Amino acid sequence: MMAAGQADRTRSRRLRARALILAFLVPALALYAVFVLFPIVQAARFSLYKWNGLGALTDFIGFRNYVTAFNSPVFVTSVSNNLLVIVLSLSIQIPFSLSLAVLLNRRFRGRSVFRLLFFLPYVLSEAVTGIVFSLMLRPGSLVDSGLGAVGLGSLVQDWLGDGTMVMISLFVIISWKYFGFHMILLLAGLQGIPREIEEAALIDGADRRRVFRYITLPLLGPTLRVSVFLSIIGALQLFDLVWVMTAGGPLNASSTMATGMFKAGFVAHQMGYGSALAVVLFSFGLVVALLYQRFVLRRDTDGALTVYGG
Repeated sequence: MMAAGQADRTRSRRLRARALILAFLVPALALYAVFVLFPIVQAARFSLYKWNGLGALTDFIGFRNYVTAFNSPVFVTSVSNNLLVIVLSLSIQIPFSLSLAVLLNRRFRGRSVFRLLFFLPYVLSEAVTGIVFSLMLRPGSLVDSGLGAVGLGSLVQDWLGDGTMVMISLFVIISWKYFGFHMILLLAGLQGIPREIEEAALIDGADRRRVFRYITLPLLGPTLRVSVFLSIIGALQLFDLVWVMTAGGPLNASSTMATGMFKAGFVAHQMGYGSALAVVLFSFGLVVALLYQRFVLRRDTDGALTVYGG
């Protein structure tokens, strides 16, 4: 009898615990379903129609919107621009952020001020950043006047109006805006590395370059991989700064997948085609995330599970 009563109490506690977990999960799952899953399903549905956003869905065209997208020179340019930002971010922005993080991880007077100043651009909204730099890069404005004042007037360009310069100009602004975020992320990773390990290597005769290459960098690997992942996903979703500064121009030279989607759906009122572009953008991001998780982040999650399980 006592054993049966104990089993009943244990079963009752488990049921209450599961009910409590379910009570916390249901609101979050409901919000996720309404604001994430349902829009994805609706976008996939709309992409199969020729639809201007008004009236009923009657003109079913199947996958014609997707065929139009992949045959469109504008879409090809948009994908190329997204890939260009990814390559430049991984080859320039992340190494620059890492260098600053290493520098600011050292002890010197005023390092907190420098951390704040470098992180400050990330706090600004994309709209404010875009407007300010649009004004600064106008012909004859602050940037052109500054270059002329220091004798570099020959470098003056039509920064946002030249199709060959616009993406470079935008990337410089994007890097200025987001390098502080990656710097803080990497700085947190560096501060999580025990100093005793690096000091022991220095005592054993290794110079600082070897310590960084063979000790600091491998231990920083998990944080660095997360930073790279966020940079790739952010480059795929690039919209705000580009739209505020150039709206994808001139002549679609700075168009991205997100600006093309917005322009098709809300400017040209081709909601079916815009939905197809949204599905393509979502698919690109999902595939990149899954592949990155499978081949890059798996070692970190497996290690964490192994440690936890041990």
